[in-house]
Amino acid sequence: MALKYVEYEVANRIGYITLNRPEKRNAFNETLVLDIKSAFKMAARDEAVKVIVLRANGQVFSAGADLAALKKMQANTYDENLKDSYTLMELFSFIYRLPKVVIAQVEGHAIAGGCGLATVCDICFSVPEAKFGYTEVKIGFIPALVSVFLLRKIGEAKAKHLLLTGDLITAQDACDMGLINFVESKERIAVAVNKYAQKLCSTTSGTSLGLTKNIISEVGGMNIKDALKYASELNARARATDDCKRGVSAFLNRQKLIW
Repeated sequence: MALKYVEYEVANRIGYITLNRPEKRNAFNETLVLDIKSAFKMAARDEAVKVIVLRANGQVFSAGADLAALKKMQANTYDENLKDSYTLMELFSFIYRLPKVVIAQVEGHAIAGGCGLATVCDICFSVPEAKFGYTEVKIGFIPALVSVFLLRKIGEAKAKHLLLTGDLITAQDACDMGLINFVESKERIAVAVNKYAQKLCSTTSGTSLGLTKNIISEVGGMNIKDALKYASELNARARATDDCKRGVSAFLNRQKLIW
């Protein structure tokens, strides 16, 4: 499938999805959102891919919706705006629920929808110079979709501060709040991301990663009784997988297992 604004490549079991609309600061329009979604579907199906890295060309990771998209939004009907919202919702949900680990490699500002994109990734690395923020309230809009994920990620108090003020924060502040995981220099970030991804590839079961992501995404909205029941059922399913049988056998026989 031809992608206009996204590059997709695979190397050493890592699938690289690169936003490639640098002249527009990788701002979202309908085509870019659909391209990102298509690339993630390709990576999900690709048996050669165990871990996915999301990154961007240019000076900005993503500036959120572009000007043309914002102008179009003003003239849309409710149904047209709802359809547009559903498209972005499907992208965020797909990444969050995808049974492969997604690492964001942020080397420029991640703002509004661009910050939302980084938020739904499982692990996020950033350069110190990058700024993060959900600026929607400053233009009379709301950070609706990302709020669902941000509340789960950093809690209500911190989420309220970010979402209600629309303030931009530094990468270090984002790391301290739990919004991102690691801050690395421009010179080191690609190496650090690759090392982390390769560690997952070689030391963990792909099946286990997928099931673990599944339980994390599902139990947060359950009461304790339902959550434990669901976890028990997933535990039983995991025990029957080939990966679990291989892993337990290697452990019992004191064999080194390379996944």
